Amino acid sequence: MLAQPDNTELDGCPIVTSFADDAFESRIIDVTDELDEIYRRMAKLRQELRDLVPKRPYTLGDYDRWARKYYTLLGKRVAEQRGRDEKKKSTFEPLVSILCPVYRPLESDFKAAVQSVLDQTYQNWELILVDDAGKSQETTEIIKDFAKNDPRVKCITLKKNVGIADATNVAMDAAKGQYVAFFDHDDLLVDVAIEVMVRAAHETGAKLLYSDEDKIDQAGYYLEPNLKPDFNYRYLLGCNYICHLTMVETVTMRQIGHLSSDYNGAQDHDFVLKATEILDPSEIFHVPEILYHWRKTPNSTAVDVSQKTYAIDAGVKCVADHLKRRKVASKVSSIRGLTLYGVDWTSRTQPSVSIIIPFKDQVDTTLTCVEKIRENTEYKNYNIVLIDNWSVRDETLDFIKKIQKHENVSVITVEEPFNFSRLNNIAVDQTTSDFIMFMNNDVFIEDPKWLHRMVGEAQAFKDVGAVGAKLLYPNDTIQHAGVVVGPAGVAAHVHRGDPLSEYGYIGRTMLSHEVTAVTAALMLVKRSVFEEVGGFDEEALKVAFNDVDLCLKIRRAGYRIIFSAETIAYHHESLSRGTDDKPEHETRFFLETQTMLERWSSDPLFERDPSYPRYFTVDQQTFFNLVDPEDLGV
Repeated sequence: MLAQPDNTELDGCPIVTSFADDAFESRIIDVTDELDEIYRRMAKLRQELRDLVPKRPYTLGDYDRWARKYYTLLGKRVAEQRGRDEKKKSTFEPLVSILCPVYRPLESDFKAAVQSVLDQTYQNWELILVDDAGKSQETTEIIKDFAKNDPRVKCITLKKNVGIADATNVAMDAAKGQYVAFFDHDDLLVDVAIEVMVRAAHETGAKLLYSDEDKIDQAGYYLEPNLKPDFNYRYLLGCNYICHLTMVETVTMRQIGHLSSDYNGAQDHDFVLKATEILDPSEIFHVPEILYHWRKTPNSTAVDVSQKTYAIDAGVKCVADHLKRRKVASKVSSIRGLTLYGVDWTSRTQPSVSIIIPFKDQVDTTLTCVEKIRENTEYKNYNIVLIDNWSVRDETLDFIKKIQKHENVSVITVEEPFNFSRLNNIAVDQTTSDFIMFMNNDVFIEDPKWLHRMVGEAQAFKDVGAVGAKLLYPNDTIQHAGVVVGPAGVAAHVHRGDPLSEYGYIGRTMLSHEVTAVTAALMLVKRSVFEEVGGFDEEALKVAFNDVDLCLKIRRAGYRIIFSAETIAYHHESLSRGTDDKPEHETRFFLETQTMLERWSSDPLFERDPSYPRYFTVDQQTFFNLVDPEDLGV
């Protein structure tokens, strides 16, 4: 082949080529399609294989890994909700005043804190920085620069150092927003924090809202999350679990009043307790999202509360003063020198209590149970009702004759097949006491104040319907510290197996608090409440879950249930009746499980236990195994 006009021969000549006919071209296309299908099937098989491989579960032990996935998904969920709101044109954009007292923060932490406010997806805010006479030129310049670059950043400089409480009060007085949010000078807000809080305020009408929180260390590692229950007043008496992020309606804030310098170190705890004095519980809302990072620095209480011992004394005082204002007789003290508070109810009234104990033979166990009560109970106004469920041994008949000689002990004989619910209902009908104490015959009392503590919890507030206790195995590990409910596992004892010396998750095994259910192995119930909800279900729940069902009925009726952490007894679990995992019990246990699922699955109390953070699983280790962030939903 030659190139014109010079007739130059081209390299690579001669050129050999061929042309595909229609049939050959069609075959090429078919083969290509087959290859594409093979690749698609291979990709699908690879995914199926990945799904079959057990996934590494999320736990508190690797919270940082869980949190990074959670925050990514949180941002997407909030953006989707924002899009839906914009389509509906249902925007609610009140001004939010973010109050931040400032006193000699680390430069890098302070800049990051302010930047986290500037980065908020919600735009209608003002940040009020109160320079508490820190006399740091560096801090002053940083504040001025931020205020210069963004008019939403306000600066107030104090001539004299007044402390965190009064510095916050200055910011409270300057606030122009419909809501105020409290913020520390070295912490971080999640970028969607204010948007999520404002939406929750709009949807619920709540006047005080709080979110979940975690800590962040100097390396940016997320750790030690405080994952919270819905509003839990009894827990609040024991510690300021609410903490951050707190947002309150400004009108309500002004009703509550200024922070008191008398409680420096616990001024926020005092503020929330005062809020409970003027707000209905329905006006306090837990926003179940992690929206706040508490900076963990060498000098913060996030690292070592012992560095701020004054906070402990202030906490004891603020709880004690709150209860005085509510006219509740009590004595408050620190637990183990920490910002955890025990409350001893000191009312001198002693309403009558009937202690109901079912048994069948097992004379030694039952006798020990009764003797422990009689020897170790300071409370005077009680009687013991033993329910003999068809005992057959001669020694049991002798035991019954002898035990009834005690003035406050009686025996009821019920010759029917074992039905825990029916036995207890029969006994309640034959008593007239103010309170009923349901008790297993394998529970042994050691603490003389046990009944005083439980009755005190039940009497302290009118809306308490039932009280449970901390039960231990003989080796001093926890058997019962409250019951969590949910469709995944129906019911589970939290902190089971933890040593008595441990605190549980955020103090829960040390602090009395509201729970959704407690075990009837040792449970105090107001007679009027028991009768109001219809007692135990003796038809469908003869053995298992009858106590959980009763508690759910009590909660649904509007009463609270308290786990009394200070009340300790030993439970030789199932020593009398045996366990539910024996073959002869499987059918009955299955039917009772199905009864619970059919009866309660659509109830919000059961669907998401308000006393148990939604981030934790019910069917695995409680307060440790975390739900995959993908399964949390909105």
